[in-house]
Amino acid sequence: MRSVGVEEELLLVHARTGKPLALASAVLAAADRSAGQRCRDASAADDAPEHAFEKELQKEQVEFATKPVTEMGELQDEVTRCRAEAGRHAASAGALVAALATSPLPAQPSLNTGRRYAWLGEQFGLTAQEQLTCGCHVHVSVESDEEGVAVLDRIRPWLSVLTAMSANSPFWQGQDSKYASYRSRVWNRLPSAGPMPVFGSADRYHEQVRAMLGTGVLRDEGMIYFDARLSATYPTVEVRVADVCLEASTPVLLAALVRALVETAARAWRGGCPPSRVTTDLLRLAAWRAGRSGLDGPLLHPETMREAPAAEVVQALYAHVREVLVESGDDERVREGIARLLEGGNGARIQRELLRTHGSLTSVVVQCARITSGSRV
Repeated sequence: MRSVGVEEELLLVHARTGKPLALASAVLAAADRSAGQRCRDASAADDAPEHAFEKELQKEQVEFATKPVTEMGELQDEVTRCRAEAGRHAASAGALVAALATSPLPAQPSLNTGRRYAWLGEQFGLTAQEQLTCGCHVHVSVESDEEGVAVLDRIRPWLSVLTAMSANSPFWQGQDSKYASYRSRVWNRLPSAGPMPVFGSADRYHEQVRAMLGTGVLRDEGMIYFDARLSATYPTVEVRVADVCLEASTPVLLAALVRALVETAARAWRGGCPPSRVTTDLLRLAAWRAGRSGLDGPLLHPETMREAPAAEVVQALYAHVREVLVESGDDERVREGIARLLEGGNGARIQRELLRTHGSLTSVVVQCARITSGSRV
């Protein structure tokens, strides 16, 4: 069974005001101390402290990566554990963590230190400076670059559905953006972000990456921000279209669907089934529609590129991968997760409902921080 891992970016916020706080260094220092203590407790004081957390572009956010696992129950435990640890480290620095893909309250983000981030700030200016967004990336193992590119070619039409399901960023700089995933719109300001073409082979994929780097617009392969790509670090396909999700169960649902998409696509490739030739122009429209609607409006159906109700499109994704879900033992988890999501709503719907109930964006952030930690509101 293919292994799967999740990366989540979390927002650091003030416990009372809900405003973003530039405390990533303090949170990571707390993580280092905690890891060092675990090493000492294990009589391994000479080992380098290890933990799941890293800094991101802005000082107001922190990222974690789960271990690769094969069972979705294990992944749920990993996400829950990492979120809890992030919350403890943030508390030691005087902050909360919130699984919000954008800050509902006005923010003036600050770029993190380091040459790479300084280069990003100089190259992309205000686009980088304003890029306080938190995503969720799913990694699924592949056997080779050739298989990985075959997968990328065949999952393209379905990625916008994952954006709609995960949408968790309705507010931007204190206003309702009218989008369910405004993060996806902000992210796609970057020149290498968005849908990718059909590559046809690993050689053509790597040729395209080399050509993009050769322009000088991008600094390194990590700035190839395709909606899905071959990881430059791991033998995985990395799907990057999702907002960070409010409920800890939602990234696990997405991971199960992404793994099933990867396996379904790999089988189609091995069976000689060609990829859909839907154009990147249409995929951009599908991505825009998903970011605008979330689950509360029409989406573009991946098989027709025509508008259809969100529930119908989500069920089409489930039907597309159901055979693999049954074989992996994930079918019941996914069916129940989809039902909960369609009934209770994604993070965007929950945030708007919290605003109607509590009357302020500060309360929205504080309540979302509680949900992130596993508390009910």
